[in-house]
Amino acid sequence: MITSDLLLLCCFSLCAGFIDAIVGGGGLIQTPAILFTFPQYPVATLLGTTKIPSFSGTSMAAWQYAQKVRFNRGLLAVTAVTAFFAAMFGASLVAYLPNQFLKPVMLCLLIAVAVYTWFKKDFGQQTQEAVLPSGNTWVWGAVIGGVIGFYDGFFGPGTGSFLILAFISLMGFDFLHASAHAKVVNLATNIAAILYFALHGHILWTVTIAMAAANLTGSFFGARLAILKGNKLVRRFFLLVVCATILRFAYEIFK
Repeated sequence: MITSDLLLLCCFSLCAGFIDAIVGGGGLIQTPAILFTFPQYPVATLLGTTKIPSFSGTSMAAWQYAQKVRFNRGLLAVTAVTAFFAAMFGASLVAYLPNQFLKPVMLCLLIAVAVYTWFKKDFGQQTQEAVLPSGNTWVWGAVIGGVIGFYDGFFGPGTGSFLILAFISLMGFDFLHASAHAKVVNLATNIAAILYFALHGHILWTVTIAMAAANLTGSFFGARLAILKGNKLVRRFFLLVVCATILRFAYEIFK
């Protein structure tokens, strides 16, 4: 394995951790980078290799947010557990069902999200943490965890953005609280993916450990910046990542 290739991949992983800690979407940087750098390996192995760096960076971000943001622990427990099993189920279907049919649907949804967020300046800018009663919150948490968890296991790109959107629109969170809660739920889906790919031998351990260190570093600084700058910065990154996801999906659909 060429050292310069691994070093370049770690640089991409560091950037991915930085972006992902703020608003999700690190996979848009990290996944294409490893596919381009090591084309000699099976795609499943390369995707599996990115999961541990994603987990390490997400763990750092979640820990950073936990120091400054109050979590709704009951909501997180319901959402994360549901997301874990849904992601495992989604991952198990990857080999049997084509994911191409999801891309046009996700593209249309993301365009609508970008337009809505751009024109509705107060979207996710409120300072409240939740507006729904506890019972309804837990139900919505299970729905979010089930749907987005399955999507992450089966397909993946844009998961962090969809989680943030769901926490804002369905729970009434602001961008900062939505991003913090999304990190914890993403940990559950990452664990599910790691278990699945590891059990099937789809992880390059030398590569994944180096990438994990880089992703962890980027995540540390990304989460600190998000906490210091608050909702406005997170909103801008949210729009940036959603637009990048739109471009990626459009390219894959129309190429």
